Amino acid sequence: MKKYVVAGASLLAAAVMSSAANAQGTIKIGVILPYSGQFAHTATEIDAGIKLYMKQHGDTVGGKKIEMIRKDVGGIAPPVAKRLAEELVVRDKVDILAGFVLTPNAIAACGVSAEAKKLMVIMNAATSIITTKSPYCTRTSFTLPMVTETLGAWAAKNGIKKAYTLASDYAPGHDAEQGFIRAFKANGGEIVGSVRMAVGNPDFSAYLQRAKDLNPQSIFVFVPAGAQPAAFGKAFAERGMSTATTRILGTGELTDDTALKQMGDAAKGIITAWNYDHNHKSKMNQDFVAAYKKDNKGENPSFLSVGGYDGMHLIYEALKKTKANGDADQLIGAVKGMKWDSPRGPMMIDPETNDAVETIYIRRVDKVGGRYTNVEVDSVPNVKDPVKEAMKKK
Repeated sequence: MKKYVVAGASLLAAAVMSSAANAQGTIKIGVILPYSGQFAHTATEIDAGIKLYMKQHGDTVGGKKIEMIRKDVGGIAPPVAKRLAEELVVRDKVDILAGFVLTPNAIAACGVSAEAKKLMVIMNAATSIITTKSPYCTRTSFTLPMVTETLGAWAAKNGIKKAYTLASDYAPGHDAEQGFIRAFKANGGEIVGSVRMAVGNPDFSAYLQRAKDLNPQSIFVFVPAGAQPAAFGKAFAERGMSTATTRILGTGELTDDTALKQMGDAAKGIITAWNYDHNHKSKMNQDFVAAYKKDNKGENPSFLSVGGYDGMHLIYEALKKTKANGDADQLIGAVKGMKWDSPRGPMMIDPETNDAVETIYIRRVDKVGGRYTNVEVDSVPNVKDPVKEAMKKK
């Protein structure tokens, strides 16, 4: 495929021309997701949320037609993400960039967002720094420190005083691990050991044996979504370990529906912190889950699905406020401080950081109706990204 090489000045000029061209009657949204490869399921789930929102709210906003243009980044490929973002701006003349499952891809596209002055809506990628890379970047998912600092503080305040940490050795894993450690120690907890694991196909049995030898009160775990959570649960059970004696703490990926089915009894008692679960008890979420399952062969929505759904809500509301003119300065101005009710609960965009503010739920895996599921046991409202909050104080 031909690669577009665009200098900053010409990219900005092309963006201005594209906005003028689209002023007549169409708003174009360029979605960059890994539609193929090992992360394809994440694209499917985000896209399902996007499609459901548009089905429920139509494809016209402020008198203008919404046109979606989808691009497949294939996997972790920052140069490809940047090229696709440039193509969307220059060739396809989009007004808004959206999607982005993976942090490296999102950061690469942020440079295009900044140069071309395009609103960019992150629907998943959760490393804290992303939204600092473009003044036009916002996020409708979460940051990992929001989740893991909440979990670390909760654990230390609820009788867990010693922890061993196991985290995948890449940027999201580092964010997750450091967030947990900071909050756990700040609230009186002690870290008795830490190991970073290979991202690709790690041998969990070896890592868990090291942890078992130390006999820790708890183990904090961060692994990517997909096959690894279930593999971790299997290795945990094979080592003869039990949540009755060693508490397992983690983020929501560890106990998603697929992982729970494969873990079986090994999942019982795992405690996680997360921003969304389809079991959340609210009328809005029950309606959302029913509509999603109807359109997706009975599959439950995930945090990815609600990230896409809320991402489209943010875009639609910003377009309504700006009379759908596509100007990035006006759109990001409309986004700042926006509040709405989501299937996950109350949402807001921090007017200072352009990042999500939301409730983080503490869940425990229990058997309900004959199957293991995440049961909410506590919640912390209005959680902001703690990394950016700390930066404000410096």
